[in-house]
Amino acid sequence: MTYEEIVANVKAAYADADASKVPGHVAFQFNITGEGEGAFYVEIKDGKVHVEPYEYHDRDILVTANADTIIGLANGKIDPVKAYLIGKLKAEGDLGKASFLKQLSDKPAKKKK
Repeated sequence: MTYEEIVANVKAAYADADASKVPGHVAFQFNITGEGEGAFYVEIKDGKVHVEPYEYHDRDILVTANADTIIGLANGKIDPVKAYLIGKLKAEGDLGKASFLKQLSDKPAKKKK
């Protein structure tokens, strides 16, 4: 998977994310290791999620992981706390704000008709 594909996947995963309950501003920088290596950021501001293919120097949290882990986080298939505890990802910065990442990935269940 290329760097561009990874960023596009994360952007698509967060396209419908509800960030209305995230207070203030939070910025995550993701450093991708291995295949598709590079850096991008996820910014939560004014209840909206922005994903851009740039470094974010004034970030709250720096997350380093491989592409599969990062996409799994964005899709809600990987719990960020568990991934951190078992060494699938490294995180530096304000880890208290890391819970917002999980909140974004928790998609509301679709209603059955």
